[in-house]
Amino acid sequence: MEAAFGRPLRLYGPMRANIYIDGFNFYYRAVRGTPYKWLNLHAMLVAMLPKDTINRIRYFTAPITPRPNDPMSPQRQQVYLRALETLPNFSIHLGNFLTNPTFMPLVNPPPGGPSTAYVFKTEEKGSDVNLATHLLCDAVDGDFELAIVVTNDSDLALPIQMVRDKFNLKIGVFSPTKKTTFRLQQSATFHIAIHKRHWRNNQFPPLVYDPQGNPIRKPATW
Repeated sequence: MEAAFGRPLRLYGPMRANIYIDGFNFYYRAVRGTPYKWLNLHAMLVAMLPKDTINRIRYFTAPITPRPNDPMSPQRQQVYLRALETLPNFSIHLGNFLTNPTFMPLVNPPPGGPSTAYVFKTEEKGSDVNLATHLLCDAVDGDFELAIVVTNDSDLALPIQMVRDKFNLKIGVFSPTKKTTFRLQQSATFHIAIHKRHWRNNQFPPLVYDPQGNPIRKPATW
């Protein structure tokens, strides 16, 4: 295993590893706004866990809804999910993504002006619960020797801690940001910040084929 900035971090011998990816957390904390969104997650994780055997990768996300300023975003997401489905031992678990217009309070309303703004409020439902459920069920089933959770969401601290303490299994957090939240640091066996080079160096080719031979092309706007 490799630490975030190239320092060796080998805490144990080779293990059978399951990976649990918090898709939205990874997207918004890491690759959003970069040219690296066409990321081959399996290749990235193999590079980060070269001595371990990846048993399965579970990816948790939700279908997004179009925005007036970006009506093609759902199509790009679907193309990316199709590309991910070509990866070995990879499964996608979908929650729900809700977008509703609503009034929200302003942090610093102008003097004499409105105190609220009419905005799109987006909420992603189900992915955290789905991730925690699969993580704990896989632990009960003895499906892994090592679990890796790719997130920096402290809401997942409790199931991570339960895998470590109740099942006496090793579990790491791969954070998409430079600093892992304190709660996750305290809950996991170890934690590593994913370095930018890992998603820069592990992109899909522009053209991918599904098992039936159908082409999957990287979205032009990516």
